[in-house]
Amino acid sequence: MTKVKLILLIVLPLWLTLASQTSYGRHAAILVEADSGRVIYEADASHSWYPASLTKVITLYIAFTALNQRRIHLHDTITTSPHAARQPNSKLGLRTGETLTVQEAILAIITRSANDAAVALAEHIGGNEENFAIKMTATAHALGMYDSHFMNATGLPHQWQVTTPRDMALLAWRVQRDFPNFYGYFATHSFYFRGSELRGINKFTANYPGAEGMKTGFTCGSGYNLMSSAYQNNKRLIGVVLGGSTSAERYQLMTHMMDDGFADKLTPSQQKHITSIPAKMTSPAPYLLDCGNGATGHRTAHYNHPKTAKSHKLASKSKKTSRTKFTAKTKPRLASSKKLKAKPVIKHSKTRYRKG
Repeated sequence: MTKVKLILLIVLPLWLTLASQTSYGRHAAILVEADSGRVIYEADASHSWYPASLTKVITLYIAFTALNQRRIHLHDTITTSPHAARQPNSKLGLRTGETLTVQEAILAIITRSANDAAVALAEHIGGNEENFAIKMTATAHALGMYDSHFMNATGLPHQWQVTTPRDMALLAWRVQRDFPNFYGYFATHSFYFRGSELRGINKFTANYPGAEGMKTGFTCGSGYNLMSSAYQNNKRLIGVVLGGSTSAERYQLMTHMMDDGFADKLTPSQQKHITSIPAKMTSPAPYLLDCGNGATGHRTAHYNHPKTAKSHKLASKSKKTSRTKFTAKTKPRLASSKKLKAKPVIKHSKTRYRKG
């Protein structure tokens, strides 16, 4: 019996280490109670991941900072550079020399995940994308996002552009707290540009009860990412899912995580605040899907929840919800919230780069 115990003492730590390492092949996630900042669920929340277009949220954070400081204004005119015009899909299709306003760029980034609009906005603020990316990383670290590093304004693939679920949740939390006047933009379902209505691609924002928006992201390296916020029954939750194996799966993962959070099936830790999770990037970012230049044959597994057993095969059924349409002059309202009073003012091509 003593020998058996000795073997277990030797083997068990090794097995747990291996199990921890293999868990990184799954998605990573975190759920935060926004008002208190308490973490109520996490799965590999400090694991390194490619952010994909969730990157654009920190691009917007910097833009909102510049707007509050009156260094730029919503109706400033941005001229599209050759570099911005060359960005791959998803994009507005801006040509060199074409113009748009700062507000139009913000709406295009949120609703369409437009890479050309993101770069044009970054250049308008930082002079060029390289300088802006340096500011992105400095801003992230100032916010406490110590495991994040940014190389471009869009989230297009770069091996050094990495983050963690914890850092992305912290960013979403800070956006809500620092910019209640602009936070309502994330609830935008569509907007008009050049006389055409461009509809949003974020199905969670469109369909989940009380959803307040945020951002989708996809690259072959990251898998399908989603940052979301929702408000129900006097409670606001922030969720981040990184590494869904399909677009439908990321929405289902977020839906089930939010449902459990609002149903109080997940108990917040009194001691674990979003700002207190230590920066400890646990290993290099995995390359998730069999596409793009870094395909490895690795696929993600499923969220350990009974409702998601077939999530990779079944797309979420869209619920019919009212869709608010915005023009460039419309000021979107923050839905379902009595605490945050926001006063903010075509289908994607399939590529190996980014699909929101």
